[in-house]
Amino acid sequence: MYETIHYEVRDRVAWLTLNRPDKLNAFTEQMNKEITKALKQAANDENVRCLVITGAGRAFCSGEDLGGVTEEMDHGEVLRTRYAPMMKALYHFEKPVVAAVNGVAAGAGMSLALACDFRLVSEKASFVEAFIHVGLIPDAGNLYYLPRLVGHAKALELAVLGEKISAQKATELGLATAVIPKQSWEEEVQRFAGRLANMPTKAIGLIKRYLRESWHCTFEDYLEKEAYGQRIAGLTEDHREGIRAFFEKRSPSFQGK
Repeated sequence: MYETIHYEVRDRVAWLTLNRPDKLNAFTEQMNKEITKALKQAANDENVRCLVITGAGRAFCSGEDLGGVTEEMDHGEVLRTRYAPMMKALYHFEKPVVAAVNGVAAGAGMSLALACDFRLVSEKASFVEAFIHVGLIPDAGNLYYLPRLVGHAKALELAVLGEKISAQKATELGLATAVIPKQSWEEEVQRFAGRLANMPTKAIGLIKRYLRESWHCTFEDYLEKEAYGQRIAGLTEDHREGIRAFFEKRSPSFQGK
């Protein structure tokens, strides 16, 4: 079904692996389209309750494949037709998304990681705002997410200086959820994703939605949105199960419904 990515579902977790290891999983037009398709597939699959995005080989994603860049290229049109659909699909994905950053995440590859809800980072991984080195601005939503994670001043510093950010530094800045040793990488990523897959999925989706909306409305408007969202959450089967489990003094068994 896919040529530039690998997609599979295991134990309610969808694994989307960028699969051009010989090119450090650099983006091509085909890869952008396949990622977008896979995101929609996972969003519509009731059996999927968590998504992990990672890279094959030694890189997460090195950004755009510069082998396809020409002097005549309209970079704005590339963003509108290739990257915007992919990033919009990820933005509206109402299930938890984990970036398992196994190696370098540079350029638009860093943007992809920033757009995920959690970033588990291998101790050998790094982030690079590579755009400045080729005279471009960070794209694929990069400057939307970056200041929300690290603040305005630090975002400007990272974007302009374009220096490599180590896994440890990423943790200090708030870019990484956790740094994982190489020897326990796969086990800990699977454990983290499995934990999310067993949580109340609808509630997580609502949390994601209202966190985003809180940036763009007054406090009074937010309180009304909050009430509306809580009403939706209160009607889910997972809420009822949580209440039953509380009174029965047992761990809840959430079904994502």
